[in-house]
Amino acid sequence: MPRVLLVEDEPAIADTLIYALETERFEVTHALTGSAALQSAANKAHDFAILDIGLPDMTGLDVCRKLRETSSIPVLFLTARDSEIDRILGLELGGDDYVTKPFSPREIVARVRAILRRSNGNGSHGKPQQPGSAASMLFHDESTMRIHCGDSTLDLTSHEYKLLLVLIQHPGRVFSRDQLLERAWTDPGAVTDRTVDAHVKSIRAKLRAARDGAEALIETRRGLGYSLAVSR
Repeated sequence: MPRVLLVEDEPAIADTLIYALETERFEVTHALTGSAALQSAANKAHDFAILDIGLPDMTGLDVCRKLRETSSIPVLFLTARDSEIDRILGLELGGDDYVTKPFSPREIVARVRAILRRSNGNGSHGKPQQPGSAASMLFHDESTMRIHCGDSTLDLTSHEYKLLLVLIQHPGRVFSRDQLLERAWTDPGAVTDRTVDAHVKSIRAKLRAARDGAEALIETRRGLGYSLAVSR
């Protein structure tokens, strides 16, 4: 079970987040203050930290700064303030994401899962995936319906998104052009199978722009179709 350190001094907010996280099989350690959070982090390893910026004894930014001295744990900030200065400061300190109150607890859970995938945590206390594998380079954020390559968000059209998502959901499986048309187009009869080739070419260019060599994640199986590489 992934271990989450939740630092939030408002009981109502903390209770809803704890319930949402535990329902999704996260183990939650709750701290009301920054000092209590730092003590908990020193006593037990965690996979993720959710930090409220407005704490009674120090700011969540201060907590993040202290954590960053000894750990690369992913951090999600919670705040009632929605200013660009706060966002930039939080991200420059090493925060991975930033959510403004009020928010949906389900959105927080989805963001935690997405960040864990991006950081290769996957709830395994820092155990890395195979370097260069598709699973470690690409991840799908269901809450925003976006696909990320490493630290970059891919700017995909709707058909590119649907096509790449099919491959991501079935790594290693070969899909024919007709199968991809059926899954990624609402009216596959209105286009030709060469449309798939054009979209794959465009997706590869965007993967390459996001990370050198990432275009090789989509493999061409001559006479068969396309698949997502299991490893590179």
